[in-house]
Amino acid sequence: MDPPRSNAATPMQVDRPYYQKETLSLPDAKLFLDLSSRYGHPAVKYDVITEDGYILNLFHLPGKRKPPVLLTHGLFCNGDSWILRGNTSLPIILANAGHDVWIGNCRGNVYSKRHIHLDPNSRRFWNFSFHEQAIYDLSVMIDTVLEKTGTKKINAIGHSLGNTIFYVLGSTKTEYNGKVNLLIALSPISYLNNVPRPAKLFFELAPFIGGIMQDRNVTELFGPNGIIKRLIESICFIPTLGYKVCVENLLFNLVGFDENELGSDFSSILFSHFPSSVSLKNLLHLAQVYNIKRFARYDYGLKNIFIYNTSFPPRYDLDNVKMPVALIAAKNDRLCALKDVEILRSMLANVVSYLVIPWGKFNHVDYIWGESAHMYLYPYILSLLDKYSR
Repeated sequence: MDPPRSNAATPMQVDRPYYQKETLSLPDAKLFLDLSSRYGHPAVKYDVITEDGYILNLFHLPGKRKPPVLLTHGLFCNGDSWILRGNTSLPIILANAGHDVWIGNCRGNVYSKRHIHLDPNSRRFWNFSFHEQAIYDLSVMIDTVLEKTGTKKINAIGHSLGNTIFYVLGSTKTEYNGKVNLLIALSPISYLNNVPRPAKLFFELAPFIGGIMQDRNVTELFGPNGIIKRLIESICFIPTLGYKVCVENLLFNLVGFDENELGSDFSSILFSHFPSSVSLKNLLHLAQVYNIKRFARYDYGLKNIFIYNTSFPPRYDLDNVKMPVALIAAKNDRLCALKDVEILRSMLANVVSYLVIPWGKFNHVDYIWGESAHMYLYPYILSLLDKYSR
């Protein structure tokens, strides 16, 4: 049975195999194709081209069970983020259960930093937010999976911004609602009205700071040669000190404290892959959602009248999102407040399941990097796929 539609949740009991913990060492922290092969599921890589010319990598872990499952990553992440826990990571567990697994990469990250004619170092290349990642990137990934598998629908699992793009796509290109059998939304972000500090402070200051950066032609953040990336490489890999500074003082303040699920032995692997490049415009769009308290398209100011034929950016009409959605949230997720999930839940037309994870310290990144997620979360995800894929 599905969990009750309330914030009271009980632990999940699903009869699934126990997966032994395996901690990766630094030399193992390679790119996705190496990692997937190491754990018994060599991936096939596809280059897919969006309508506006971006070239994206789409990874496939072949399996027989249908519908296929598409995984979409969050902000600052790429396809690697899903597989960093090795044998206990979600893609490997899905593949071991026979699912046909596909891993998406949205424009801008290390796997999707190409274009048919734009230079990735140009301002025009980085002129996108989650809106373009939804209507161009996600749509072509879905269509490619359907074409390659010969199926009519996909299952999908999104984390953070990786499920936000489904709401955008479903509200703007409504035909894609019929192509999604089930969306499992891990940390279902749309509204950001109730985020606490320090994310709240960042969103409040973002328009001012972003304006300065735009004036200086800064369009890409966390690029491989940027100063922030160099700082991460020089500090975050230092034993003990790196964990204290980069995880305890920075990451946990943003996502929620849970040192038991993300310990110091994992941080060197994490920072070999995280954070990935993002566009400044993407962060400004998220800050806009917080500041105007509306889940709406990007605000171009005086240009809105020419782009949207209105002075204000149109909101995304969530009533149009008809795909079945299973929401999974957590009390300690500092980027996805339960009050904001309730707003989203009230606006979506087809929420088939809603669970608040009962472990009090479960945070924003435990969905993909939690050391024990394979024991108490992934069995529930498998049960949802089984239930709604019959």
